[in-house]
Amino acid sequence: MIDLRSDTVTRPTQAMRDVMAAAPVGDDVWGDDPSVKQLEELAADMSGMEAAIFAASGTQTNLIALLCHCQRGDEYLVGQTAHTYKYEGGGAAVLGSIQPQPINNEVDGSIALENILAAIKPDDIHFAKSRLLCLENTTGGKILPLDYIDAATRLASEHGLSNHLDGARVFNASVELGIDVKEITQYFDSVSICLSKGLGAPVGSVLCGSKELIKEAHRWRKMLGGGMRQAGIIAAAGIYVLENNVKRLKEDHENAAILGKELAKIPQLDVDLEYLHTNMVFLKSSEGDFSALSHFLEQQGILIDARYTARLVCHLDISREDILTTIAAIQEFYK
Repeated sequence: MIDLRSDTVTRPTQAMRDVMAAAPVGDDVWGDDPSVKQLEELAADMSGMEAAIFAASGTQTNLIALLCHCQRGDEYLVGQTAHTYKYEGGGAAVLGSIQPQPINNEVDGSIALENILAAIKPDDIHFAKSRLLCLENTTGGKILPLDYIDAATRLASEHGLSNHLDGARVFNASVELGIDVKEITQYFDSVSICLSKGLGAPVGSVLCGSKELIKEAHRWRKMLGGGMRQAGIIAAAGIYVLENNVKRLKEDHENAAILGKELAKIPQLDVDLEYLHTNMVFLKSSEGDFSALSHFLEQQGILIDARYTARLVCHLDISREDILTTIAAIQEFYK
């Protein structure tokens, strides 16, 4: 199958399987796993942070970050479409008693500075305490401009808030901008980075931050049931992708650009080319939903994430030939 539903569907390569099989391991809850330690040191160094912690998922690393930054009854400011608000099961509220303060996202994925300012609560017993600003980069495949990140995080800091980045795909942003990822992460107190999306590891994310924050993160990870034992087997895959699969993300962006430009030529489709920054192509149709297209493509061996908007995501298991095959199939459907 040509699976364009998400960049989470990647399969480990043979080279990745080989390093996983050969990984030295220990009990990570005891702090004894050398491969986990190596991954955490590598992630901290690459992100410009003091320390890092390896966890099972981005949902878990984001939740751990929120629990470290906020106490019960505090709130975090977050975009309406952000993963930490919309797609993580309400974990901050359910498990941390942390109130989300959702704010409308602008079309470019940012949150307007004046709306951030208006959402920060005064020091008053009637309000939850505003403790944290959460941004996401990339967000829906869109890259937040560095000058915006600088302004938004400075605004939050000036009002006593910490800053967390859901950087699940932050390497997509840095590669496309042609900059070191540290130029993005430098503005944040913590950053969550997913290893199992475009980078291609089978499982895992890392949370990076100060030594003090990561020490606290270990306690929360244990409480959430995230303490893994011989986790070096999967940590080895994380090391592999950070050392080998970052630069190649550019190929996914190039494939997405070709896919988007060709599909934009189909009259029945509205393709968001303006914000096609990285590896995601979003479609809307003048004919309603995409159920018929989705069914047709599945018969051709192509899977897409399609509802009223369709999302096609390029990743390391999608070749240029796969892109051309997909274009031809969609053109055939709309003839």
